[in-house]
Amino acid sequence: MTTNKILVIDDSRVIRKTVRDMLPEGDFEVIEAKDGLEGIDFIEKERPALIMLDFILPKMSGWDVFQQIQSNPDYQKIPLVLMSGKKEEVTSKISEPFEYFEFIEKPFDRVVLAEAIRVAMVKVRKARPRIADLSGSISNVSESQVSSDEIAQLQAQILEMQANTNAEIQELQSQLIAANRSQHAELQDLAAKFEAAQQAKSTEHQATIKKVIQLETEVDVLKKQLGQLIVLIKKKLA
Repeated sequence: MTTNKILVIDDSRVIRKTVRDMLPEGDFEVIEAKDGLEGIDFIEKERPALIMLDFILPKMSGWDVFQQIQSNPDYQKIPLVLMSGKKEEVTSKISEPFEYFEFIEKPFDRVVLAEAIRVAMVKVRKARPRIADLSGSISNVSESQVSSDEIAQLQAQILEMQANTNAEIQELQSQLIAANRSQHAELQDLAAKFEAAQQAKSTEHQATIKKVIQLETEVDVLKKQLGQLIVLIKKKLA
């Protein structure tokens, strides 16, 4: 069975352990990175199914790591939860609303973390703006500076470049569709396993509470019986 890798990038050992303990037990492998450079290295090598990123980091800041993730089409497909002790640290660099990732403010609890992961998985599937048409970036050339033949040659080169670009775009779109289908299936699998683990935890917790209530009831009954026994013994001794 495939193990889903969750990468936690935070310079605080306490935070990394807290996140690890809050994640449900199951098919999850938690990878810990203590600085931005180590985090980028793990993203490249491990290709995690989820990234939890602290915004303030040594060696390479969380902001720099975030920019690298957003500039790489492959990394963009990974659900991202950004963490910080102060939200204004993030909003000073990234304007709200946070369209493609989720943010949680430290400290947080298990419920907040679970919801942030769920929302991050939804946001990562949002379509991003397309790159502008390449033909719009071509500068106009004055006819007085070049001959008609040179203009015709330039136009032919532009048409050839556009044809090649269209073919490349179609190929990339095909690859993107295939990759999105695969990524979507993986995200659904991760979400299903996360939800199943949460439900198992909840069922176990409810069973424990029920057992505690039952034991308390039995103890109360024993106390009552003991009290009656003491009264009976006193009467006999009298």
